[in-house]
Amino acid sequence: MPKHAQTRLLAVLLTGFLAAIYLTTGHANSLDDTKQQKQFLFEKLAKAQSEQEGRLAEDAIWQYWFSLAPDHSARKSLDAGMERRKAYDFEAAEKHLDNVVTTAPDYAEGYNQRAFVRFLRENFTGALTDLEKTLELEPEHFGALAGLYQVLRIQNRHQAAMTALQSGVSIHPWLKERGALPEELWPDSYRRLHEPGLEL
Repeated sequence: MPKHAQTRLLAVLLTGFLAAIYLTTGHANSLDDTKQQKQFLFEKLAKAQSEQEGRLAEDAIWQYWFSLAPDHSARKSLDAGMERRKAYDFEAAEKHLDNVVTTAPDYAEGYNQRAFVRFLRENFTGALTDLEKTLELEPEHFGALAGLYQVLRIQNRHQAAMTALQSGVSIHPWLKERGALPEELWPDSYRRLHEPGLEL
């Protein structure tokens, strides 16, 4: 199948899959559903053969994470926090996200989004705490790993930063920050993708 046809097919699959998520009350309706959704999306991400395919899979995973909000109130506060962040109203954004983590303490995306706002407010200690909590709840959260890389780099903890980035790239081979990872730290899965002729 030509690559452009493969990309169109992936887009159709991911769009259909996301539609199924939203038809089931906006979030996963059982533990089995959650596991199946996650496995499907992360397999598509790991197998992405181009940046375009990687972005499609990444966007679908972000929508999946958003959809895991445990109730309408948490999702509404999350959306409000992200909207205020985009408007550069970081104080209001953090207040909305404080509400998310208070009312939904097991919802990883609440902590991740608050970490982003805290990073923008240069509260790196607070951002680090939230990123660590995100990864405790969702170990494959490549966004949190990328954020962790940025915070640790600012704190001059370069080895730990590279470890976080390496972990992120092993999950998401088209991670936007991947160019900062030295070649000697490339995971085998990433090396196979970006050096296709290499046998490992």
